Amino acid sequence: MGFYDCIKRRFAAMVSNYGFESEPISVFPLKSSLGRVEGGRATGGQNLQCYNGRGDIIEATFQGAGGQAFTDMPGRYSGCLHDVLSLNLSNSFERAVFVASMNAVMRHIGYVSNTIHCTGKEQEACAEELCEFMQKCYGRPRIALIGFQPTMAAGLARLFQLKIVDFDIENIGKEAFGVAILGPEKADDAIRCSDLAFVTGSTVVDGTIERFIRGKSVIFYGVTIASVAEMCGYARFCPCSH
Repeated sequence: MGFYDCIKRRFAAMVSNYGFESEPISVFPLKSSLGRVEGGRATGGQNLQCYNGRGDIIEATFQGAGGQAFTDMPGRYSGCLHDVLSLNLSNSFERAVFVASMNAVMRHIGYVSNTIHCTGKEQEACAEELCEFMQKCYGRPRIALIGFQPTMAAGLARLFQLKIVDFDIENIGKEAFGVAILGPEKADDAIRCSDLAFVTGSTVVDGTIERFIRGKSVIFYGVTIASVAEMCGYARFCPCSH
């Protein structure tokens, strides 16, 4: 059974157990302002994390609970949970709707928390906590950051040997905080030369997550992967989300 088939089957069983199949859910896009690299310095608005650097947040609401996901194919969706479970998950939009819906439903039943992205100075606090976490749990690890998140990258680059991989062609080949930003074809090499991979949870939406869940120690970050991480037992770092 494939990765997404397994996730869908588990979520379907949970929806069935609670009798939620006919319950409505709505999904809508939230605009985000992502960071860019200019002359080795991160710029941009909220600097929200996204694997390909060009994404937006969508938010699902279910019985008062919210769940978010990043995607490069944002849009609106409404239906019942049976409809969501019938999606083929063949593109980023369908996967984003499915993942955001799962985050909202599982937030509603208390299975997960921290499904809404942090903003403003909370992201600086998150980066500080990240550095403390890495030092406390791993000492001085070599880290592969998969998905350029400027605030996190700035903190990690000051204290650790860091490699950065991104999918945004506007970032690839530039430097941020003294670290060259590599393209996705270098991801395997970057991870191989590191002690652990710190990977954006947006990979569960863009369809590349299976590339990162095998082998090397992996920690996912962000709200997108909240439910999948809990369901599959993946480590997730997202202390300042809501």
